[in-house]
Amino acid sequence: MSPRRRRPAATRRTAARRRTRRRGRRQRANDRLVGLLVAAVLAVALVVAVVNWLLVHRWVLVAIGVLAGGVWLHQKKQRARWEAVRTQGLRYGLTQLDDLHHARFEDAVRELMQRDGCQDAVRVGGGGDLGADVKATDPYGRRWVIQCKHRRNGLAGSAVGSPDLQVLNGTARQVHGADVAVIVTNGRVTAPAVAFAKQQRLHVVDRHTLGVWASGSRPLWELLRAVPPPRKPTSLS
Repeated sequence: MSPRRRRPAATRRTAARRRTRRRGRRQRANDRLVGLLVAAVLAVALVVAVVNWLLVHRWVLVAIGVLAGGVWLHQKKQRARWEAVRTQGLRYGLTQLDDLHHARFEDAVRELMQRDGCQDAVRVGGGGDLGADVKATDPYGRRWVIQCKHRRNGLAGSAVGSPDLQVLNGTARQVHGADVAVIVTNGRVTAPAVAFAKQQRLHVVDRHTLGVWASGSRPLWELLRAVPPPRKPTSLS
């Protein structure tokens, strides 16, 4: 029988490295498994501790239940109010709005705010109105100041520009105490005016948004971006 040949040293070193890598991978897998088991045990212990604490302090559960129930009832009440308002069926088409006199256009905006639940909506447009044509308080307690820009020719009429927004920006909050300052038009709005409105936290209701709003699909505050959060509940909420 011939003597057993020894493998070259390089081959032995390669095999040793492979065994070392395999042991390293098994060790890392074991470490991950242990970590997951420890995390699971800690999570269960935390849940048990929280449950035991809540069983001792049951008033916390009662308070959470009352708060959740109050929020649910408030939301249900708001949905019911909007549905009741929506069923009144007040709607305008854009062609109807185009044909209105500018004063009647302001009345239409007031009526749409009332339709949405703003019971105190009033038209104040006229000489010396200081940029406010319609004022209203929504069901969430927010004060709205609206400037109306009617264009007899709709999109073909002159565009609403930055100067119009500057007037609104200068008076809506400082003079009229607005939470939400809005300019409404049945026409176009220039790009610089839109940029200025975003910069100054003003809201623009252009022809497209006006069409959606006037059709009765949703209240105005659901169509605008970044509307301030509701105030504390009022008699309207």
